[in-house]
Amino acid sequence: MGERITILGLGVFSGGVGAARFFAARGAEVTVTDQKTEDTLRSSIDALSKWPTIRYVLGEHRDEDITSADLVVVSPAIADNNPYIHLAQDHGIPLTTEMNLVFERCPAPIIGITGSNGKTTTTSLIGALLQAHDERTLIGGNIGRSILNDLDKTPKNARVVLELSSFQLQRLAWTARSPHIAVVTNLSPNHLDWHGTCAAYESAKQHIVRYQQADDIAILNADDESIRSWAPDCPGRVLWFSIDRPVEAGCFVRDGHIVYRDEANERRVCPVDALPLPGRHNLSNTLAAVTVACICETPASLIQKIVTDFNGVAHRLEWVAEVDGVKYYNDSACTTPASTIVALQAFDSSVVLIAGGYDKGVPFDKMAVEIGQRARAVVLIGDTAEAIETAIGKQPVTSLIIERASSMEEAVAHSADLAQSGDVVVLSPACASYDMFTNFEARGLRFKLAVTKLK
Repeated sequence: MGERITILGLGVFSGGVGAARFFAARGAEVTVTDQKTEDTLRSSIDALSKWPTIRYVLGEHRDEDITSADLVVVSPAIADNNPYIHLAQDHGIPLTTEMNLVFERCPAPIIGITGSNGKTTTTSLIGALLQAHDERTLIGGNIGRSILNDLDKTPKNARVVLELSSFQLQRLAWTARSPHIAVVTNLSPNHLDWHGTCAAYESAKQHIVRYQQADDIAILNADDESIRSWAPDCPGRVLWFSIDRPVEAGCFVRDGHIVYRDEANERRVCPVDALPLPGRHNLSNTLAAVTVACICETPASLIQKIVTDFNGVAHRLEWVAEVDGVKYYNDSACTTPASTIVALQAFDSSVVLIAGGYDKGVPFDKMAVEIGQRARAVVLIGDTAEAIETAIGKQPVTSLIIERASSMEEAVAHSADLAQSGDVVVLSPACASYDMFTNFEARGLRFKLAVTKLK
């Protein structure tokens, strides 16, 4: 009889599926328990159809599935105050996560990327840069792909690129491990419904560097005051990236070019205006990625080719269409007010913004200021519509039009009516999707479908 493993939270992303598959393939008795229904979890269950011995307990959690286990694998979405985590601890049942299993078993050096915004784009670009030089490079983590089942065939001299969320990092501390190269894009309040306070959220993020060794590397955003303050506590070498100023070691912008500097030399990488992605934030993401590529000795010509060909990631300021002179962008992965501010700042044109969704407990006041300065109109959806409109109402704005919509199709239709030729309509919700959609991908796809019907 095999080891008894309980997966606490299957979810609709890859982590729970990856862990269930990992243990089932090794002969363990796997129980998957999730409070979501079978219909909601259908895609994840179908992905595990090759292992018919997996037992599912759906729509509920039961004490016996925790107390009878030899190991409980906890989903990132389950908060630390969950009673079933406490139940396992009270009974001495070991806890782990899919990401902790990866760190414990990965034979190759890990490059970890985190931040409140931009981590998926940065992870994708780093992955593209390193894969172009070495096709054995693995890309996974919070980006939506588990690599747990690929580690057995990963050579020690390959590289592994992982996007790491605050949830994953919070529990990575259980292993007292950090990645060999840690990249931090920025920091702003997020997931306060899970972490409780901004200080707790930042502390979770800091696990990406907290357990590094002297020969490890932290790559930090010199333009982010909070991230700059991390440097004295980094155990390893610190490199920087900056749009605003030269750095002693790392990447910066000078005379319209991306420049990489280390102790020995300095070199131009490419012109800033050759980058296809819009916005200051994407330039910052590119600087972070180029710093990693240079450390990993990716050839300069290859770096220039990849960064100038890279068109971004779906649902992140993704261009959708132009209809009647109005450009439509899908930024559904934007789940924080800070991300929406970044999206608004990416465009020189007047903006019609679609925003709102599930409430994560973060304030909208700074976003409201930016909306007042840059938007022609706002169409609000979801649970936070009232809170966002209240925040906007505190601003000295007289001409801004605010409308409500009960569906994505209605929001797109209102936006099309409000926009003028030369404007931009952007879905940049500033909130999670769970009040109206399964996830941000489903929300973005509904937006894109609604836009295509305008033509």
